Amino acid sequence: MVFRLMSVIAGLALAFAAHAQRAPAEGTDYNELQPPQSVESPGKVEVIEFFWYRCPHCYSLEPELESWVKKLPSDVQFRRIPGILNDDWAIDARIFYTLEAIGEVERLHRALFDAIHQQGGVKLRGEGFAKWVATWLAKQKVDMAKYDAALHSFTVESKLRRATQMARSYRLDGVPTLVVQGKYSVIARSTMLDTTTFLIGEARKQLAKSKR
Repeated sequence: MVFRLMSVIAGLALAFAAHAQRAPAEGTDYNELQPPQSVESPGKVEVIEFFWYRCPHCYSLEPELESWVKKLPSDVQFRRIPGILNDDWAIDARIFYTLEAIGEVERLHRALFDAIHQQGGVKLRGEGFAKWVATWLAKQKVDMAKYDAALHSFTVESKLRRATQMARSYRLDGVPTLVVQGKYSVIARSTMLDTTTFLIGEARKQLAKSKR
């Protein structure tokens, strides 16, 4: 009886291990976009993260994603794109692109994420959220004259239009979403980075073939 029980346990363990080691599958772990979207740097493998500052899942992913991005090889280009699914999400996108325009996004992206989810910003909506962020940015010694000037600038407005267009083209229906080479959209939350790493390898093989 004990032997039979141990055999069952061993079988289950092997089955679990085999499942854990399987290659990511289309339809389960990722979807293939039709048609594929163009990439910014054709000679590299592009990875895009669509995110929303007030998204709890994006915030949970951020520490692991940040470490993962630092280890990416030189032939991989990583880009963050604010997901815009409605007018409220566009407020976060405007903040991101404004920080980018004044050269502050690298310094403050993670810190702003932390503040939003740890200091109450996540509960706010609309202009109330925008004002809360502006107050927080001023405390971080951001030049608010530059920030206010860039907030509705041509550069920021253009990037907002492009992000809105990309949300439609990539059929974005939620965040966080990772997309590899404009072709593969990762849908498995629990194995998101492992699946993305696998798809980077697939995209790299396809790039090598195209250069022959």
